[in-house]
Amino acid sequence: MDQLDLIDRKILSELMTDATLPIAQIADRVGLSQTPCWKRIQKLEAAGIITRRVAVVDPARIGLGLTVFVGIEAADHTPEWRDTFTRTVARLPEVMQAFRLAGEMDYLLRVAVSDMEGYDRFYKTLTDAVPVKNLTSHFAMEWLKSSTVYPLDTVNR
Repeated sequence: MDQLDLIDRKILSELMTDATLPIAQIADRVGLSQTPCWKRIQKLEAAGIITRRVAVVDPARIGLGLTVFVGIEAADHTPEWRDTFTRTVARLPEVMQAFRLAGEMDYLLRVAVSDMEGYDRFYKTLTDAVPVKNLTSHFAMEWLKSSTVYPLDTVNR
């Protein structure tokens, strides 16, 4: 799929807001009948635009109320170090998101843990597995906004 048309954008908006909506309801909201709507959703999945459908959970209500943003400066920039780091991050369940950056920090992780003790265990596991030049932790004090809905109306068409 090269470009999304208005109907695809509407379908995606509906699914990003609530992926549990029945096809009939999505179809009605976007102005299609059920079969063409379902076929479009299948095309969006096949194209890798829809990568999965999940439930969004409140981390505090499941005992993971501490969010930590971890900035990492790489110990070196060899392919071996990057591979080790990538494999390590992938296997740590506390890492909710991981980004490779340009700038002073090489990587930024969003980590979900229960408390400071949980973060200390995570920190030790990470730094035992892969050497880092510098690691900076930023503890979230308040969650002001969280969204799974991308602003499709702002994308150039």
